[in-house]
Amino acid sequence: MLDTDIAIDLGTSTVKIYLEGKGIVLSEPAVVAVNVETDEVVATGAEAYSMVGRTSDRIRVSHPLSGGVISDFDLARYLISAYLRKINAGRIVMPRVVVSVPCKITEVEKRAVVNAISAAGVRKICLIEEPVAAAIGAGMDISAPHGVLVVDIGGGTTDMAVLSLRGIAISRSLKVAGDAFDEAVVKYVRRKYNLIIGRRMAEEAKIAVGCVFPRKELLTFRAKGRNAMTGLPQWVDISSDEALEALIDSAMQITRTIQEMLEKTPPELMGDIYSDGMALTGGSAQLFGLDKLIAKKTKMPVAVAEDPQNCVALGAGKSTKFIDDIENKAYGVLNPLSAAY
Repeated sequence: MLDTDIAIDLGTSTVKIYLEGKGIVLSEPAVVAVNVETDEVVATGAEAYSMVGRTSDRIRVSHPLSGGVISDFDLARYLISAYLRKINAGRIVMPRVVVSVPCKITEVEKRAVVNAISAAGVRKICLIEEPVAAAIGAGMDISAPHGVLVVDIGGGTTDMAVLSLRGIAISRSLKVAGDAFDEAVVKYVRRKYNLIIGRRMAEEAKIAVGCVFPRKELLTFRAKGRNAMTGLPQWVDISSDEALEALIDSAMQITRTIQEMLEKTPPELMGDIYSDGMALTGGSAQLFGLDKLIAKKTKMPVAVAEDPQNCVALGAGKSTKFIDDIENKAYGVLNPLSAAY
């Protein structure tokens, strides 16, 4: 336990920690509940998530990560330290950490991630871009001179990249992902039924009946909320066809970005991708019909990876073995890690 490398998937909705030799040892919501009067943290993770939309005026529930990057530095630092303590990282002597970041992250956002993690007492921090980690976690071979296309649809961002020789040939990142799907359901129900529902109810509806390609059988989900006109409690049954209507715009934005990236992809890599198809990873890749929609619009095979929501964490974990090589600039060493601090 004394010299174990750690991998952290800093997701907008979930933080996952991978320990070498043990796999994913922690998967908790990236949520913190704070007492407004004293500025003390009341709860983190699943306990704080259960408070979303159900707190008094004295407690504020915050998401310190939004759009794949840190939006509240102090809370993010607290959350990371709390989770590292939870897995007994204190017993590891100054661990080395691999952290996944969105592929179009700015230097300022990178520095915020590095500072938040180094505050937890870490010897060395290496960054890996999410599409690279997702491809490794999905079991794809990215070391060969052969094009591989991976689309990682998480909670806050969708990152996509064409990979070859352990590096990114071309990539795109957009802030349309799981959270945007939830928001679309909230807006649709408000517009059509004058019913105000919370984000958690919207997420439950998305998981139960959400789809972006017509389902064979019609499913319904009962959404409970407040009537916008009368202010009284009300419920409606949302069908899967209505969910399709609510979610299709966000899904098409992702599809159009994939098409636009493919237009800019070098022809040799395009040939490889066309024969192999693309892999979808991330929790939102499980949205019903998303693979069919993308396959129809791009005219190429699309497969959802096995265990899609854990691909980035598993890939970052498998990349810990490259930490020693990041200083080694010798000929022939191609490293999937993008930077070390």
